[in-house]
Amino acid sequence: MVVRHQDLEVYRKAFETAMRIFELSKLFPKEETYSLNDQVRRSSRSVCANLAEAWRKRRYILAFISKLNDAEGEAAETQTWIEFAVRSNYMKTETGRELFKEYEEIISMLVSMQTNADSWVLPPLGSKK
Repeated sequence: MVVRHQDLEVYRKAFETAMRIFELSKLFPKEETYSLNDQVRRSSRSVCANLAEAWRKRRYILAFISKLNDAEGEAAETQTWIEFAVRSNYMKTETGRELFKEYEEIISMLVSMQTNADSWVLPPLGSKK
């Protein structure tokens, strides 16, 4: 049963993948500290943050979908930074492929939630079930 945003499978997957990226990004060169390193960490964490916001805004379907869409965009941005890390030889190709695939799965889950938003949203305040 999903009670909190942390209970969502997509949240747990996004959080674990963001933590993996955080650990891997520690190995990036020092000159990337304020560019690629910051960007990939920020976007990967933002997927989780936007999911948390979406969960709290699920009383309003359009707000819920909007925050899920933001999470989807951040996941795609993270894929772009992963590509840069691989092409810059900061990350092994196989590792990059694995992470890219993880984000493909996360994006798919987010799109499914958006498509089926009615099953996730709460009834408006004051309405009777």
